[in-house]
Amino acid sequence: MTRLSGSGDDDQAGGTGVDPQSLALAIADAVDSLADLWTVAAQGANLRLSPHQLRALRLLESEPGLNLTALAEGMEIGLPTASRLCDRLEAAGLLERGLHPHKRREVRLNLTGQGRLVLDEVASRRSDALSAVLAAMGAAEREALLHGMRGFLAAQARGPGEPGARKPEP
Repeated sequence: MTRLSGSGDDDQAGGTGVDPQSLALAIADAVDSLADLWTVAAQGANLRLSPHQLRALRLLESEPGLNLTALAEGMEIGLPTASRLCDRLEAAGLLERGLHPHKRREVRLNLTGQGRLVLDEVASRRSDALSAVLAAMGAAEREALLHGMRGFLAAQARGPGEPGARKPEP
């Protein structure tokens, strides 16, 4: 970890702001903390699922009817691993396999009602945990965070070298 609460000498020479490298290290700490919060909140759900299982369910929620190959590719895992993952999710009643209506040899994967309920519970627990942390921040800090996140997303969408993108300083 990079220790977000450091000596306070994050400013560039001249005091014009935080240099990108120092900010990247601070954000890395915040992301680690958020990932921990996310994981702990998910593990508090009635049905405890691994991060891999949750990721598979979220992918199937966003793209219902995927076949096993598409799920494996979307998760960047091998077919045997995806198949075992689906076996466990099906045994837990969270996923169902069904035949494709036009391709007899293809199996489609869909969430069950129970699978949707589990995802809703996890999302709610995560939202509650994040809200509690945000509530502990001051209003000005929350506004600055929102402004910074919007700027980050806009810069990411532009990509480096796009108009409006700033070049890194040496």
